Amino acid sequence: MSTQNPFKHIRVRFAPSPTGHLHIGGLRTALFNWLFARHNKGSYLLRIEDTDLERSKAEYINSIISALQWVSLESDEPMVIQSDRIAEHKKVLNQLVAEGKAYRCYCGPDDHIARYKAQHGGEDALFIKYDRHCRTHQQQPDAQKSYVIRFALPDDRSEVVFEDIIRGRVVFPIDQLDDFIIARSDGTPMYNFVVVVDDAAMHISHVIRGEDHISNTPKQLLLYEACGYPAPQFAHLPLILGPSGDRLSKRDAATSVLEYRHMGFLPEALVNYLVRLGWAHGDQEIFTRNELIQYFSLADIGKKGAIFDMNKLLWVNSVYIQAATAVELYARMCTDVVPTLNEQLTPWSTERIYRMIDLYKPRVQTLRELVDLMLVLRKGPESYDAAAMAEWINPNSSVYLTQLIKILEQHPSFTVDIIKEEVKKIAKQHGIGLAYIAQPIRIAMIGSSSGPGAFELLEVVGKEEGIKRIRALQDKIT
Repeated sequence: MSTQNPFKHIRVRFAPSPTGHLHIGGLRTALFNWLFARHNKGSYLLRIEDTDLERSKAEYINSIISALQWVSLESDEPMVIQSDRIAEHKKVLNQLVAEGKAYRCYCGPDDHIARYKAQHGGEDALFIKYDRHCRTHQQQPDAQKSYVIRFALPDDRSEVVFEDIIRGRVVFPIDQLDDFIIARSDGTPMYNFVVVVDDAAMHISHVIRGEDHISNTPKQLLLYEACGYPAPQFAHLPLILGPSGDRLSKRDAATSVLEYRHMGFLPEALVNYLVRLGWAHGDQEIFTRNELIQYFSLADIGKKGAIFDMNKLLWVNSVYIQAATAVELYARMCTDVVPTLNEQLTPWSTERIYRMIDLYKPRVQTLRELVDLMLVLRKGPESYDAAAMAEWINPNSSVYLTQLIKILEQHPSFTVDIIKEEVKKIAKQHGIGLAYIAQPIRIAMIGSSSGPGAFELLEVVGKEEGIKRIRALQDKIT
């Protein structure tokens, strides 16, 4: 078959099936399609393949659309719903039957297996191809009998050959196929058939999809030829693998892209990480969206599967968190992670919340972590870390803290610099290290000796609440 692409413009599509939520592998496929289209100034389209009526659900369609919107992968044209095109599918089916390129098969699911065993003395086989019984014993249409429609494999072909953009030359011996079913007994068309009809109608120039679809390609190429459609070019992406090297499972990654949203990943970070799974541009790790568009090429996609590494994703996410402003992060936290966050932080002002975010964002890898830490700081410690208390609290600690409280109550200013200067004076007066006052302050604010600067925490909490927490710690000491 010809490897020349007859299309004038680049047009690609992402075609998820609404039998489940959009997962990581599907999102990466969508991203590669989108980037290929943008790099080549082409069009990226979305088609929902819902012809599996029993398993397709509206909730999954909504989930898929929400996930794609979250990462800003919008279709350049109105979304196509495959089931809306059933009339066109049946029209092409009838045309193929009329031209003798497909035929009605009245055999039951096991009829050809029974015939095979009868001819081979009851011998079984791993794969028994359909024996073309209804192709060679054509029957008149019978409204009382159910039938499927099978595609008639061409007899003048020994193999199907195509050039895969990623994998190179691929050869399928045609004797590995049989006259495959293109329409079920209830009249609904099968996947390989509707994909061809819809891709042709949408003028798709390149089909970029996972390598698990490569076995479908010879069937589809034969259907393109039988229908008289120009065939697109194919690029089959290597699969994403789990840490064990096996195909990515639910244990290795969240089952839904939207779970990553609720877990506190930034969409830009997830996009950056997923594009780098199987694609590279030198040693660069962090890319802007414009850089991805500029550099992306299918030629730079490897043939081997890429390992999904949650720790690497967390690192990428932390880079994006640190680069984002407090305003941007707070908006994300309220929309993606905890919609009630604003109420939970009341009555703290927006300015104070932004200071808290800037204080904590260098220390977290997800927005979920950031939310949890902010809520601890806002509400105060419910308990104190035992190891921290043992290391940093002694009978003298209450003396130091009482002195600090008196100074802070009388001081007209309450800033990090003022707090730090007064703590230095007290430490020098008692001949102790700064940490022996700073750490009890931190423990009083958040219940732990590990966290942002003690003086910054105290300032964010505020004079009145800060002094109240220090006194609460003193009660534990005495």
